[in-house]
Amino acid sequence: VDIKGNIDIISIKPETTVEEKPLSSVKCKIAISSGKGGVGKSTVSANLAVALAKQGYKVGLLDADIFGPSIPKMFGIESERPVADDEGKIVPIEKYGVKILSIGFFVDPKSAIVWRGAMASNAIKQLITDAAWGDLDFFLIDLPPGTSDIHLTIVGSLQLDGAIVVSTPQAVALADAIKGIDMFQNDKVNVPILGLIENMAWFTPAELPNN
Repeated sequence: VDIKGNIDIISIKPETTVEEKPLSSVKCKIAISSGKGGVGKSTVSANLAVALAKQGYKVGLLDADIFGPSIPKMFGIESERPVADDEGKIVPIEKYGVKILSIGFFVDPKSAIVWRGAMASNAIKQLITDAAWGDLDFFLIDLPPGTSDIHLTIVGSLQLDGAIVVSTPQAVALADAIKGIDMFQNDKVNVPILGLIENMAWFTPAELPNN
């Protein structure tokens, strides 16, 4: 007896979804870093953001210094409180043409933030992914000083186009800046160094030694 099968094998391809990278509509993402605190990293970040905005670029600035946020104070917006849009996204505060977010908007400026590394990293992720940054030409990230979990979180979450390292002329500050550069150039991080800014430098002309 000839038995002919009438069962066909139907192959169903599993649905594959490509996860959209955070800030995919941002053209250039740059981190501003320093090996140690107090060298003017946030000042450089603020001035760079405003300078780019004045040239007509769409600029966003993230204050990623969880434990010492200073961007709100520099922009004179410490009392501002971001709201959510219709989609539940955090709307950045805008000043001088720059879209700004900082943990400083959500905490008491007089109180210390006592968080473990995981909590700080999660807060940064929220400020990146749960915010309505929109289309930007430049997204600047004011990193905390040193090398920490937050640096690794940002590098792992975003495809950075480059990093700027800020230092002062002192040997100790420069030594720490070199360590920061080494972190970005590590094979697992591999972020291009766009430049090293020497802040708070001075020049004493030979004819005016007391100036």
